[in-house]
Amino acid sequence: MTKPFHKKLLEKIVEGILALSGSITSLAVLLIVIFLFKEGLGLFKRSPVAEGYVLAVNKNNPVNRIDSKVVKRIFDQEITNWKSITGKNDTIITFRLDNLNSYYSDEKIGANLENLSVCISSLVDSISGIIAFVPQKNITNDFKGKLVKPENVSAGEFFLGKEWYPTAEPSAQFGVLPLLLGTLWVSLGAILLSLPLGLAVAIYMAEVANPRIRNIFKPIIELLAGIPSVIYGFFGLVVIVPLIQSIFNLPVGETALAGSIILAIMALPTIITIAEDSIRTTPRSMKEASLALGASRWQTIYRIVIPYSISGITAAAILGIGRAVGETMAVLMVTGNAAVIPHSFLQPVRTIPATIAAELGESSQGGPHYQALFILGCILFILTLIINLTVEYISSRNKLAKR
Repeated sequence: MTKPFHKKLLEKIVEGILALSGSITSLAVLLIVIFLFKEGLGLFKRSPVAEGYVLAVNKNNPVNRIDSKVVKRIFDQEITNWKSITGKNDTIITFRLDNLNSYYSDEKIGANLENLSVCISSLVDSISGIIAFVPQKNITNDFKGKLVKPENVSAGEFFLGKEWYPTAEPSAQFGVLPLLLGTLWVSLGAILLSLPLGLAVAIYMAEVANPRIRNIFKPIIELLAGIPSVIYGFFGLVVIVPLIQSIFNLPVGETALAGSIILAIMALPTIITIAEDSIRTTPRSMKEASLALGASRWQTIYRIVIPYSISGITAAAILGIGRAVGETMAVLMVTGNAAVIPHSFLQPVRTIPATIAAELGESSQGGPHYQALFILGCILFILTLIINLTVEYISSRNKLAKR
Protein backbone atom coordinates (compact mmCIF):
# COMPACT_ATOMS: atom_id res chain seq x y z
CA MET A 1 0.00 0.00 0.00
CA THR A 2 1.41 3.37 -1.05
CA LYS A 3 1.74 6.00 1.67
CA PRO A 4 -0.10 9.29 1.17
CA PHE A 5 1.99 12.19 -0.04
CA HIS A 6 1.56 14.25 3.14
CA LYS A 7 2.87 11.35 5.29
CA LYS A 8 5.93 10.96 3.05
CA LEU A 9 6.51 14.70 3.26
CA LEU A 10 6.18 14.62 7.06
CA GLU A 11 8.68 11.74 7.28
CA LYS A 12 11.15 13.64 5.08
CA ILE A 13 10.79 16.74 7.26
CA VAL A 14 11.36 14.70 10.44
CA GLU A 15 14.40 13.00 8.86
CA GLY A 16 15.76 16.40 7.83
CA ILE A 17 15.28 17.81 11.34
CA LEU A 18 17.04 14.82 12.90
CA ALA A 19 19.91 15.04 10.42
CA LEU A 20 20.22 18.79 11.03
CA SER A 21 20.22 18.28 14.80
CA GLY A 22 22.96 15.68 14.53
CA SER A 23 25.01 17.92 12.24
CA ILE A 24 24.67 20.93 14.54
CA THR A 25 25.64 18.85 17.58
CA SER A 26 28.69 17.39 15.83
CA LEU A 27 29.73 20.82 14.57
CA ALA A 28 29.34 22.33 18.06
CA VAL A 29 31.54 19.62 19.59
CA LEU A 30 34.15 20.10 16.84
CA LEU A 31 34.19 23.88 17.34
CA ILE A 32 34.57 23.47 21.11
CA VAL A 33 37.55 21.16 20.60
CA ILE A 34 39.13 23.57 18.08
CA PHE A 35 38.59 26.50 20.46
CA LEU A 36 40.09 24.51 23.33
CA PHE A 37 43.29 23.70 21.44
CA LYS A 38 43.52 27.15 19.83
CA GLU A 39 43.40 28.92 23.20
CA GLY A 40 45.79 26.51 24.87
CA LEU A 41 48.55 26.10 22.27
CA GLY A 42 49.22 29.85 22.31
CA LEU A 43 51.08 29.34 25.60
CA PHE A 44 54.10 27.93 23.78
CA LYS A 45 54.58 31.28 22.02
CA ARG A 46 54.52 33.25 25.26
CA SER A 47 57.12 34.37 27.73
CA PRO A 48 56.70 33.07 31.30
CA VAL A 49 57.60 36.50 32.72
CA ALA A 50 54.61 38.40 34.10
CA GLU A 51 52.83 40.43 31.43
CA GLY A 52 53.92 44.07 31.35
CA TYR A 53 57.26 43.35 33.04
CA VAL A 54 60.79 42.79 31.74
CA LEU A 55 64.12 41.53 33.02
CA ALA A 56 66.99 44.00 32.75
CA VAL A 57 70.73 43.52 33.35
CA ASN A 58 73.87 45.63 33.12
CA LYS A 59 74.90 46.42 29.54
CA ASN A 60 78.25 44.62 30.05
CA ASN A 61 76.58 41.38 31.09
CA PRO A 62 77.10 38.78 28.28
CA VAL A 63 73.89 36.90 29.08
CA ASN A 64 71.19 37.64 26.48
CA ARG A 65 68.63 34.86 26.98
CA ILE A 66 67.61 33.08 30.14
CA ASP A 67 65.44 30.07 31.00
CA SER A 68 62.36 30.50 33.19
CA LYS A 69 63.58 27.90 35.69
CA VAL A 70 66.90 29.73 35.97
CA VAL A 71 65.06 33.01 36.63
CA LYS A 72 63.12 31.39 39.46
CA ARG A 73 66.28 29.91 40.97
CA ILE A 74 68.04 33.27 40.77
CA PHE A 75 65.28 35.14 42.59
CA ASP A 76 65.02 32.26 45.10
CA GLN A 77 68.75 32.78 45.84
CA GLU A 78 69.61 29.28 44.62
CA ILE A 79 71.90 30.66 41.91
CA THR A 80 74.09 33.46 43.18
CA ASN A 81 76.82 33.89 40.54
CA TRP A 82 76.52 34.70 36.83
CA LYS A 83 79.30 32.22 36.13
CA SER A 84 76.83 29.40 36.84
CA ILE A 85 74.81 30.39 33.77
CA THR A 86 77.60 31.17 31.27
CA GLY A 87 78.10 34.71 32.50
CA LYS A 88 81.02 36.49 34.16
CA ASN A 89 82.36 35.61 37.58
CA ASP A 90 80.15 38.16 39.32
CA THR A 91 77.70 37.98 42.21
CA ILE A 92 74.06 38.19 41.17
CA ILE A 93 72.10 41.09 42.69
CA THR A 94 68.33 40.74 42.33
CA PHE A 95 66.13 43.82 42.21
CA ARG A 96 62.40 44.47 42.38
CA LEU A 97 60.56 47.74 42.71
CA ASP A 98 60.00 46.93 46.38
CA ASN A 99 63.77 47.31 46.89
CA LEU A 100 64.00 50.76 45.31
CA ASN A 101 63.98 52.60 48.64
CA SER A 102 67.13 50.72 49.61
CA TYR A 103 68.98 52.60 46.87
CA TYR A 104 67.17 55.93 46.48
CA SER A 105 65.34 58.29 48.79
CA ASP A 106 61.73 59.31 48.23
CA GLU A 107 62.92 62.75 47.12
CA LYS A 108 65.03 61.28 44.31
CA ILE A 109 62.25 58.96 43.19
CA GLY A 110 59.72 61.79 43.24
CA ALA A 111 56.42 62.25 44.99
CA ASN A 112 54.53 60.92 41.95
CA LEU A 113 57.31 58.51 40.86
CA GLU A 114 58.20 60.86 38.05
CA ASN A 115 61.90 59.94 38.33
CA LEU A 116 61.33 56.19 38.56
CA SER A 117 62.55 55.41 35.03
CA VAL A 118 65.74 57.42 35.55
CA CYS A 119 66.43 55.72 38.90
CA ILE A 120 65.98 52.24 37.40
CA SER A 121 68.24 53.06 34.46
CA SER A 122 70.93 54.52 36.72
CA LEU A 123 70.78 51.57 39.11
CA VAL A 124 71.11 48.94 36.38
CA ASP A 125 74.01 50.88 34.88
CA SER A 126 75.86 51.16 38.21
CA ILE A 127 75.65 47.53 39.42
CA SER A 128 77.41 45.02 37.15
CA GLY A 129 75.77 41.89 38.56
CA ILE A 130 72.20 43.17 38.79
CA ILE A 131 69.10 41.54 37.33
CA ALA A 132 66.05 43.76 37.66
CA PHE A 133 62.41 42.78 37.39
CA VAL A 134 60.71 46.03 36.45
CA PRO A 135 57.64 47.30 34.56
CA GLN A 136 58.17 47.63 30.83
CA LYS A 137 56.67 51.12 30.84
CA ASN A 138 59.64 52.33 32.88
CA ILE A 139 62.14 51.25 30.20
CA THR A 140 62.69 54.39 28.12
CA ASN A 141 64.68 54.96 24.94
CA ASP A 142 67.67 56.22 26.91
CA PHE A 143 67.74 53.16 29.20
CA LYS A 144 71.41 52.44 30.08
CA GLY A 145 71.08 48.70 30.65
CA LYS A 146 69.90 45.91 28.37
CA LEU A 147 66.91 43.61 28.41
CA VAL A 148 67.31 39.87 28.78
CA LYS A 149 64.81 37.88 26.76
CA PRO A 150 63.42 34.88 28.66
CA GLU A 151 62.94 31.62 26.79
CA ASN A 152 59.35 30.91 25.75
CA VAL A 153 57.48 28.14 27.52
CA SER A 154 58.44 24.88 25.79
CA ALA A 155 56.33 21.75 25.44
CA GLY A 156 59.00 19.68 27.20
CA GLU A 157 59.13 22.10 30.11
CA PHE A 158 55.34 22.11 30.34
CA PHE A 159 54.71 18.37 30.22
CA LEU A 160 57.79 17.25 32.16
CA GLY A 161 58.13 20.15 34.57
CA LYS A 162 57.72 19.34 38.25
CA GLU A 163 56.61 22.75 39.53
CA TRP A 164 53.19 24.33 39.03
CA TYR A 165 53.37 27.99 40.09
CA PRO A 166 51.39 29.77 37.35
CA THR A 167 51.24 33.11 39.17
CA ALA A 168 54.84 33.20 40.43
CA GLU A 169 56.89 36.32 39.81
CA PRO A 170 59.09 37.13 38.08
CA SER A 171 58.78 33.89 36.10
CA ALA A 172 55.75 31.60 36.22
CA GLN A 173 56.34 27.84 36.33
CA PHE A 174 54.03 25.66 34.22
CA GLY A 175 55.06 22.10 35.09
CA VAL A 176 52.03 19.88 34.58
CA LEU A 177 53.63 16.59 35.66
CA PRO A 178 52.46 16.77 39.33
CA LEU A 179 48.87 17.45 38.21
CA LEU A 180 48.88 14.64 35.65
CA LEU A 181 50.37 12.13 38.09
CA GLY A 182 47.99 13.28 40.82
CA THR A 183 45.02 12.67 38.49
CA LEU A 184 46.25 9.21 37.49
CA TRP A 185 47.22 8.36 41.09
CA VAL A 186 43.79 9.17 42.51
CA SER A 187 42.05 7.45 39.58
CA LEU A 188 44.17 4.31 40.00
CA GLY A 189 43.35 4.14 43.70
CA ALA A 190 39.65 4.63 42.94
CA ILE A 191 39.52 1.81 40.40
CA LEU A 192 41.48 -0.56 42.67
CA LEU A 193 38.89 0.03 45.39
CA SER A 194 35.74 0.13 43.28
CA LEU A 195 36.36 -2.65 40.73
CA PRO A 196 36.44 -5.66 43.12
CA LEU A 197 33.47 -4.37 45.11
CA GLY A 198 31.52 -3.36 42.01
CA LEU A 199 32.17 -6.71 40.31
CA ALA A 200 31.13 -8.60 43.43
CA VAL A 201 27.85 -6.66 43.67
CA ALA A 202 27.19 -7.12 39.94
CA ILE A 203 27.71 -10.90 40.18
CA TYR A 204 25.48 -11.09 43.26
CA MET A 205 22.66 -9.12 41.61
CA ALA A 206 22.88 -10.97 38.28
CA GLU A 207 23.45 -14.55 39.44
CA VAL A 208 22.73 -14.95 43.15
CA ALA A 209 20.10 -12.52 44.40
CA ASN A 210 16.43 -13.38 44.00
CA PRO A 211 14.32 -11.02 41.83
CA ARG A 212 12.79 -9.27 44.85
CA ILE A 213 16.17 -8.24 46.29
CA ARG A 214 17.46 -7.30 42.84
CA ASN A 215 14.45 -5.03 42.27
CA ILE A 216 15.22 -3.27 45.56
CA PHE A 217 18.97 -2.93 45.11
CA LYS A 218 19.06 -1.84 41.47
CA PRO A 219 17.12 1.45 41.86
CA ILE A 220 19.11 2.31 45.00
CA ILE A 221 22.43 1.79 43.19
CA GLU A 222 21.29 3.78 40.18
CA LEU A 223 20.12 6.54 42.53
CA LEU A 224 23.71 6.92 43.78
CA ALA A 225 24.73 8.09 40.30
CA GLY A 226 22.32 11.03 40.59
CA ILE A 227 23.70 12.44 43.84
CA PRO A 228 25.58 15.74 43.20
CA SER A 229 29.34 15.40 43.53
CA VAL A 230 29.49 18.21 46.09
CA ILE A 231 27.47 16.00 48.46
CA TYR A 232 30.09 13.28 48.12
CA GLY A 233 32.69 15.95 48.79
CA PHE A 234 30.96 17.02 51.99
CA PHE A 235 30.72 13.39 53.08
CA GLY A 236 34.41 12.88 52.41
CA LEU A 237 35.37 16.09 54.22
CA VAL A 238 33.31 15.30 57.31
CA VAL A 239 33.74 11.51 57.55
CA ILE A 240 36.56 10.12 55.36
CA VAL A 241 39.19 12.83 55.91
CA PRO A 242 39.08 12.78 59.76
CA LEU A 243 39.00 8.97 59.71
CA ILE A 244 42.16 8.75 57.56
CA GLN A 245 43.88 11.37 59.70
CA SER A 246 43.08 9.41 62.85
CA ILE A 247 43.92 5.91 61.54
CA PHE A 248 47.27 6.84 59.97
CA ASN A 249 48.17 9.54 62.51
CA LEU A 250 48.66 12.19 59.83
CA PRO A 251 48.88 15.97 60.27
CA VAL A 252 46.09 16.36 57.69
CA GLY A 253 43.61 13.88 56.28
CA GLU A 254 43.20 15.51 52.85
CA THR A 255 45.16 12.94 50.87
CA ALA A 256 45.12 10.96 47.64
CA LEU A 257 43.55 8.08 49.59
CA ALA A 258 40.59 10.25 50.60
CA GLY A 259 40.09 11.23 46.95
CA SER A 260 40.37 7.61 45.83
CA ILE A 261 37.75 6.45 48.34
CA ILE A 262 35.27 9.16 47.33
CA LEU A 263 35.81 8.52 43.62
CA ALA A 264 35.47 4.77 44.20
CA ILE A 265 32.04 5.36 45.78
CA MET A 266 31.06 7.60 42.86
CA ALA A 267 32.27 5.08 40.25
CA LEU A 268 30.42 2.12 41.81
CA PRO A 269 27.01 2.75 40.16
CA THR A 270 28.60 2.87 36.69
CA ILE A 271 30.66 -0.28 37.25
CA ILE A 272 27.83 -2.25 38.87
CA THR A 273 25.20 -1.34 36.28
CA ILE A 274 27.32 -2.03 33.18
CA ALA A 275 28.96 -5.16 34.61
CA GLU A 276 25.60 -6.59 35.69
CA ASP A 277 24.03 -5.99 32.27
CA SER A 278 27.01 -7.73 30.67
CA ILE A 279 26.84 -10.70 33.04
CA ARG A 280 23.12 -11.12 32.41
CA THR A 281 23.76 -11.49 28.67
CA THR A 282 25.48 -14.85 29.26
CA PRO A 283 23.32 -17.44 27.41
CA ARG A 284 21.24 -19.59 29.73
CA SER A 285 22.19 -22.68 27.71
CA MET A 286 25.88 -22.22 28.58
CA LYS A 287 25.16 -22.03 32.30
CA GLU A 288 22.80 -25.03 32.17
CA ALA A 289 25.40 -27.04 30.27
CA SER A 290 27.99 -26.24 32.94
CA LEU A 291 25.64 -27.24 35.74
CA ALA A 292 24.68 -30.42 33.86
CA LEU A 293 28.35 -31.44 33.73
CA GLY A 294 28.52 -31.29 37.54
CA ALA A 295 29.90 -27.80 38.10
CA SER A 296 28.63 -25.88 41.10
CA ARG A 297 27.02 -22.47 40.82
CA TRP A 298 30.25 -20.70 41.82
CA GLN A 299 32.33 -22.77 39.42
CA THR A 300 29.90 -21.84 36.65
CA ILE A 301 30.18 -18.14 37.55
CA TYR A 302 33.97 -18.30 37.70
CA ARG A 303 34.62 -20.43 34.61
CA ILE A 304 31.68 -19.60 32.32
CA VAL A 305 29.91 -16.36 33.22
CA ILE A 306 32.90 -14.11 33.96
CA PRO A 307 35.01 -15.22 30.93
CA TYR A 308 32.01 -14.76 28.65
CA SER A 309 31.25 -11.25 29.93
CA ILE A 310 34.85 -10.12 30.48
CA SER A 311 34.63 -7.52 27.69
CA GLY A 312 31.62 -5.87 29.33
CA ILE A 313 33.30 -6.00 32.73
CA THR A 314 36.41 -4.37 31.27
CA ALA A 315 34.28 -1.67 29.66
CA ALA A 316 32.63 -1.06 33.03
CA ALA A 317 36.04 -0.67 34.68
CA ILE A 318 37.24 1.76 32.00
CA LEU A 319 34.07 3.87 32.21
CA GLY A 320 34.54 3.91 35.97
CA ILE A 321 38.05 5.27 35.40
CA GLY A 322 36.56 7.87 33.07
CA ARG A 323 34.22 9.00 35.84
CA ALA A 324 37.14 9.24 38.23
CA VAL A 325 39.44 11.11 35.81
CA GLY A 326 36.92 13.84 35.05
CA GLU A 327 35.55 14.44 38.55
CA THR A 328 36.09 17.93 39.94
CA MET A 329 34.27 19.15 43.02
CA ALA A 330 34.52 16.11 45.30
CA VAL A 331 38.24 15.73 44.58
CA LEU A 332 38.83 19.45 45.09
CA MET A 333 37.41 19.18 48.60
CA VAL A 334 39.27 16.13 49.95
CA THR A 335 42.68 15.79 48.28
CA GLY A 336 44.51 18.76 49.80
CA ASN A 337 45.26 20.50 46.46
CA ALA A 338 49.04 20.26 46.74
CA ALA A 339 50.73 20.36 43.33
CA VAL A 340 53.49 17.89 44.19
CA ILE A 341 54.50 14.58 42.64
CA PRO A 342 52.82 11.87 44.76
CA HIS A 343 54.86 9.03 46.24
CA SER A 344 52.18 7.66 48.54
CA PHE A 345 48.41 7.57 48.84
CA LEU A 346 48.80 9.34 52.19
CA GLN A 347 50.09 12.55 50.56
CA PRO A 348 48.02 15.52 49.44
CA VAL A 349 47.73 15.78 45.64
CA ARG A 350 46.09 17.98 43.05
CA THR A 351 44.23 16.76 39.97
CA ILE A 352 43.77 18.41 36.59
CA PRO A 353 39.98 18.98 36.87
CA ALA A 354 40.36 20.43 40.37
CA THR A 355 43.10 22.78 39.14
CA ILE A 356 40.94 24.07 36.30
CA ALA A 357 37.96 24.60 38.61
CA ALA A 358 40.00 26.36 41.30
CA GLU A 359 42.14 28.63 39.11
CA LEU A 360 40.21 29.52 35.96
CA GLY A 361 38.19 32.25 37.69
CA GLU A 362 41.37 33.89 38.99
CA SER A 363 43.33 33.92 35.71
CA SER A 364 43.26 36.93 33.39
CA GLN A 365 41.70 36.14 30.03
CA GLY A 366 44.29 35.59 27.34
CA GLY A 367 47.21 35.48 29.78
CA PRO A 368 49.74 32.64 30.14
CA HIS A 369 47.94 31.20 33.18
CA TYR A 370 44.64 31.22 31.29
CA GLN A 371 46.22 29.45 28.31
CA ALA A 372 47.94 26.90 30.55
CA LEU A 373 44.57 25.95 32.04
CA PHE A 374 43.20 25.45 28.52
CA ILE A 375 46.06 23.05 27.79
CA LEU A 376 45.07 21.16 30.95
CA GLY A 377 41.59 20.94 29.42
CA CYS A 378 43.15 19.56 26.22
CA ILE A 379 45.00 16.91 28.25
CA LEU A 380 41.77 15.96 30.02
CA PHE A 381 39.97 15.79 26.67
CA ILE A 382 42.64 13.47 25.25
CA LEU A 383 42.50 11.20 28.33
CA THR A 384 38.71 10.99 28.07
CA LEU A 385 38.91 10.35 24.32
CA ILE A 386 41.38 7.50 24.87
CA ILE A 387 39.06 5.99 27.48
CA ASN A 388 36.01 6.23 25.19
CA LEU A 389 37.90 4.76 22.21
CA THR A 390 39.08 1.89 24.41
CA VAL A 391 35.48 1.18 25.46
CA GLU A 392 34.35 1.26 21.81
CA TYR A 393 37.15 -1.12 20.82
CA ILE A 394 36.33 -3.57 23.62
CA SER A 395 32.61 -3.39 22.84
CA SER A 396 33.21 -4.08 19.16
CA ARG A 397 35.39 -7.09 20.02
CA ASN A 398 32.67 -8.32 22.34
CA LYS A 399 30.06 -8.12 19.56
CA LEU A 400 32.32 -9.95 17.10
CA ALA A 401 33.05 -12.68 19.65
CA LYS A 402 29.33 -13.33 20.22
CA ARG A 403 28.45 -13.71 16.55
